[in-house]
Amino acid sequence: MGRLPVLSGKEAIHALAKIGFTRVRQSGSHIVLQKALPGTTMTVVVPDHTELATGTLRSIIRQAGLGVDEFVALVD
Repeated sequence: MGRLPVLSGKEAIHALAKIGFTRVRQSGSHIVLQKALPGTTMTVVVPDHTELATGTLRSIIRQAGLGVDEFVALVD
């Protein structure tokens, strides 16, 4: 498992958009993204902060069904 980069909420959203997540709505500083899968919908909430905490970013990656290395490859 690789090191996590320091990302903003917007950068994380841009990386998730590359794998099919779309912005559904926003409530305050939290942006809700969804991805339609056969028989279900995957939902991820990303805070629109200038710098995401490491634990928050790991949780977002886990909710998206990715590994850290897969996510880091999307950011590059």
